Amino acid sequence: MLGQVWDSFAKAPNERRYIQRLDRYILVYALLSYGLKSLDVSNVSSAFVSGMQEDLGLYGQERNLFDTFFNVGYLIGSTPSQVIINRIRPSLWIPACELVWSSLVVFISAAQSARTIYVIRFFLGLFESSSYPGFAYILGSWYGPDELAKRMGVYDCAGYIAKMFAGYIQAGVYFLLDGVGGVAGWRWMFVIDGLIGIPVALWGFYSIPDFPNNTRARWLSAREREISVVRVKLQGKVEPRKLTVKRFVDMFFRSWRPWPFLVSYTMLWISGTSSYFNLWLKSLGIYSVEELNIVPTFGYGLGFLSGFLFANLSDRTRARWPWLFLATGFRLTGSVLLAIWDLPRQVIFFANMCSYIGEPVWSLLITWASEEFRDDAELRGLLCAVGNTIGAGFSLWLPLVLFPTYEAPHYRIGYKMTTAFDVVDVCALFAFLWFAKRERRRGVQRYGGVEGEMEGEMEMEMELMMAKREGD
Repeated sequence: MLGQVWDSFAKAPNERRYIQRLDRYILVYALLSYGLKSLDVSNVSSAFVSGMQEDLGLYGQERNLFDTFFNVGYLIGSTPSQVIINRIRPSLWIPACELVWSSLVVFISAAQSARTIYVIRFFLGLFESSSYPGFAYILGSWYGPDELAKRMGVYDCAGYIAKMFAGYIQAGVYFLLDGVGGVAGWRWMFVIDGLIGIPVALWGFYSIPDFPNNTRARWLSAREREISVVRVKLQGKVEPRKLTVKRFVDMFFRSWRPWPFLVSYTMLWISGTSSYFNLWLKSLGIYSVEELNIVPTFGYGLGFLSGFLFANLSDRTRARWPWLFLATGFRLTGSVLLAIWDLPRQVIFFANMCSYIGEPVWSLLITWASEEFRDDAELRGLLCAVGNTIGAGFSLWLPLVLFPTYEAPHYRIGYKMTTAFDVVDVCALFAFLWFAKRERRRGVQRYGGVEGEMEGEMEMEMELMMAKREGD
């Protein structure tokens, strides 16, 4: 029964213990790290409707500019950070960035003007840019085809859970700490958020295992490190190699591979509408500050459920694209309804929920690309980073044009454009599917027999190693 929910329970005892060890260190740390970052991102939105706007006099485009400056830092840092991971161990680079990031979150609590927050948000984006693509790269390097989508889905779900609890925490902090020590409730949230992040970052120096071919993780035995290498070979994944300018040019300018992914990934960046949900709720004039923070948690809860469900079905069926198209369909439905707008309040609420339900597209798309491009570790690592750079570039200015704060909650052009972006996303996914199937057919025709023999040999080697580990 448990094996239907989490794959490790369905494996043989020796392999189950090995996978659970990976989950205990790699996955748990990734969840904590990403969850805290999502908590900070949602806190800006929660703080804005919980007193920040009035305390700092933010009645212009400051709400959007907070995101803009964050995206500038994210844009500058994404691709260079992924190149650095190719040169410096992620077990050193990622936790170091997180220590700086956690300290910066605390500094927001002392901000007395929008300009101060602009500067801090820029550096938050810069140091956070290593996290999501870095962990996607690491998870894709350690887990197999029947394991990865579920882990990536849970990784994304950590963001939903953090945002969901952010509403409850912000409501509780506002109620319990507002005015304590002469400090506003929205400021206390940033203090708590940043302080929690520091011990989590320190734990990262121990728990991140780098990659199977060069791991120094003390929680893995020598035999488990050997098993890790064999698993990578069995899955057909190529070990990381030195990234050169020529290889970068070949990957991105002499191949079809990155472009359908990058188009789809960019559309996901710029077609999201969930961050404007609480502004619509506030415009209704029927919710208290605490309720404005709590109501959106229902959407994050739906995102968590749909994310885990789609990822689980994706792993069990060994198919990515059907569930990816289904999730994208929810996003498109929500955008269409919001573009129409002149609808009953319940329908607008449902349209906003569709945006949350469709969030699993991120994890499914990354898992799909990780499997299709398992023969190129550097491409797998760079795809998210380059996608984040392009997406952040659009996010610098697009929300200011499409979603100006003074138009809230009815954005006349914004929701129409997100509908168009979702349509482009669907087209890019169809292109990815067509090119991937064509390449796979050619690969099977050329290499099928040899790969089959190698896979059989490696499976035997894996079984022997697992049996030896069980005996020990």
